[in-house]
Amino acid sequence: MRFQIQLYNYNREFSVLPINYQYPLSAVIYKILAKGNSKYADFLHQEGYGKGFKFFTFSDLKLKFKQDGDRMKLLNPNVELTIAFHLPEASRTFIEGLFRSEEIAIADQKSKAVFKVHSIVSLKNPLQEIEEREIVQIVTRPLSIVISGEKNEKGNYEFLNPDDLRFGNALLHNWKNKIRAAYGEKEEEESILMIEIEKYKNPWRSRLVTIKSDTDAETKIRGYLNFKLRLTAERRYLDLVLNAGMGLYSAQGMGCLEVVYVEGEKMGDG
Repeated sequence: MRFQIQLYNYNREFSVLPINYQYPLSAVIYKILAKGNSKYADFLHQEGYGKGFKFFTFSDLKLKFKQDGDRMKLLNPNVELTIAFHLPEASRTFIEGLFRSEEIAIADQKSKAVFKVHSIVSLKNPLQEIEEREIVQIVTRPLSIVISGEKNEKGNYEFLNPDDLRFGNALLHNWKNKIRAAYGEKEEEESILMIEIEKYKNPWRSRLVTIKSDTDAETKIRGYLNFKLRLTAERRYLDLVLNAGMGLYSAQGMGCLEVVYVEGEKMGDG
């Protein structure tokens, strides 16, 4: 399930955001979930699904700002983002209620900006008319950087760009891990998945993001924008990747996808 959230900053004259706002924003989402269901939020924070997957993601913030080093000074009080959760449809109203009228503070050790949730709109699932086990093809574009990587001998990720032949394979591997965590080993082994990278006339764009800035756990990650992903899978597995993110660091706001269009032709017998 996906929601479009409008935030309003009441004190924009003094409000400054860290340019690496993803980790503190992720922490705020945890906090809001904990208010409504502490056991569920604790599960997400401590364990997640399987390999620590938390099965939510969010887009880049849409806002007007002036950059000053690693800070963003707000030029307009209105900020927008999309949040996605891979949760049962029956919990949609519950999740919407958790965020309505909430206060969201995005802060690190240097700065803080406080927002009110001005509105939250539940977004229609473009695949809702398709049977869960029907194989379908969709085209998506990233609303936040997609991170694809392979671990080296030291256990650190080598981040891959869309021109690297390993880029799509690494995304497929991560997608399969999410399927295994959500549905089980048998489903993962039998899943039929395809990823094709479609480029725009303009080249893809790279962005470096720092997680847990200015701490001992600081991590720098690199992802990419400005391309499309053509995905083929059963509808339930497409829902998973749309709700939980494509690639690495999804719960930190990476790999949030938007559907550009859905192929009308049925691609399997269900």
